[in-house]
Amino acid sequence: MFFGKFIIHLDDHYLKSFYFSSLKTQNTLKNYSIIFLLAILTSCASIRRHNEQRASCIPPEKLREDVDYAYAKLQQMHPQLYWYIPKKELDLKFDSLKKTITEPLTPLQFYFKFQPVIAGIREGHLSLRIPRKKFTKSEIKKFEHQKGLFSRFEYYIEGDKMFITQNRDSIENIQPGTEILSINTIPVSDYIKKYRSLISSDGYNTTFQSYFLKDLFFNFYTAEHGLSTKATLETLYKGQKHTYNLSRESKSDTDLEKDKEMQKRTQEKKLNDYVASSNSYNRSFRFLDKDSSIAYIKVRSFSREYSDKFYKKTFSQIKNANSEYLIIDVRNNYGGSLYEINNLYSYLTDQPFTLIKPSQVTSRTTPLRTNYFRKSSPLEYAYKSITYPSYFFGQAFSTYKKDGKIFYKMKADKPTKPNKEAFHGKVFVLINGGSFSASSIITSKLKNDKRATLVGEETGGANDGTVAGFYSFQKLPNSEIKFPIGLLLVQPNIDFTDSKKGVLPDVVVKETMQDIIDKKDPQLDWIKSEIAKEKKK
Repeated sequence: MFFGKFIIHLDDHYLKSFYFSSLKTQNTLKNYSIIFLLAILTSCASIRRHNEQRASCIPPEKLREDVDYAYAKLQQMHPQLYWYIPKKELDLKFDSLKKTITEPLTPLQFYFKFQPVIAGIREGHLSLRIPRKKFTKSEIKKFEHQKGLFSRFEYYIEGDKMFITQNRDSIENIQPGTEILSINTIPVSDYIKKYRSLISSDGYNTTFQSYFLKDLFFNFYTAEHGLSTKATLETLYKGQKHTYNLSRESKSDTDLEKDKEMQKRTQEKKLNDYVASSNSYNRSFRFLDKDSSIAYIKVRSFSREYSDKFYKKTFSQIKNANSEYLIIDVRNNYGGSLYEINNLYSYLTDQPFTLIKPSQVTSRTTPLRTNYFRKSSPLEYAYKSITYPSYFFGQAFSTYKKDGKIFYKMKADKPTKPNKEAFHGKVFVLINGGSFSASSIITSKLKNDKRATLVGEETGGANDGTVAGFYSFQKLPNSEIKFPIGLLLVQPNIDFTDSKKGVLPDVVVKETMQDIIDKKDPQLDWIKSEIAKEKKK
């Protein structure tokens, strides 16, 4: 589950030099061949074992052991566990959970009992991974040749109701604004209540859940019901109920050719960080008026990939155009790279700045708990096996002690000079409940420094920072549910508000479902109107 987590990019020049010098040896090639062969032989067996374990029932005493294991790891590694919940209250939650576990459960059933307790910690990055069924390569290929069942719609959630806001393929002529009452006779409101308890924002934020839930709803649904080939929807549109029978369709040759074309990486796609799965760009730039006085940058994710080149080219264009206004749109941006937001901020200031405060960890050994070999292909595993000694020593000396606390060395907590192409005009930033993690860090900093006017609604991420950075991917010993724990307390270099909420906008402008359907943007329109007033003056 993706929570807009920070991507901390370690300096790896020493790893590369070590790798290329070592690769020349014959022993390295032999090791690689062995690793590659073993990976292929064990892949299918691993998938079969995972799916069998996922379907098995685990005795209650073993599940209670998993609860204790998870809490012990949290207390050991999480640097701000009791930020939003007192220890006494959290102890009670864990004890109460164990008392309810009185019969054998599958890992999935256990997940739905345990995750609401984890969500109660109110740390948006902290979550158990839902135990999903794994698929073989042939099964995956089969699904790739079919259209999605639910993914061809866009959704909107308000309260306990779900609406369709876009029907990309005009399936059954279902109109935007249609409410989904039930899926296969089960009320959608039941699902929403169940799934909402699995999601938490940072602190007492009130805007994040509806954004994140609409994106994750069918992840939870398919984890429960599998990748269905058919579904029956009962709907309501303009007072009229209707039932639709959806089915998973095969892709045409034209669709498959289009998929191949979307996968190609042109220079434009690289620069704007194209995402083939959603046919969209993570970054985009344009001028909003004929005289180029208003520049507009949209960032959907701080992925870092090609971001240096993007911002260098973009701010050079803005400077050459003598733009007076800049709008940065981080709505529905769940976060990403700390490096990228530090670089972006350097284009928005004329003074040296420090983006974040020193990042606290629980101990000097914390950086070594990051599962270095996780999700490695055979080739990557071979590479990492060679470079591990350098990685180990680099991480071992990556912390320092100050005032009785342990901190991790970060570039973003050191002074950064403004970029020579920095923009000096007026800055507006668009935010909403989908602005999370790194998006909240940079907007909190901009607001504190009075460098921008924030427009929209409260961000989903906290004003005063979060716990993320890099993760220790724990696995509960009996249920085998994965449990990533953030290891860094990352806080913007600001005067803290202690509000335990998100970054609040300077100007509140709400967006309705009808605005989305009609493709209207009242938040951006407010900024345009404000700029027009200033120009008249």
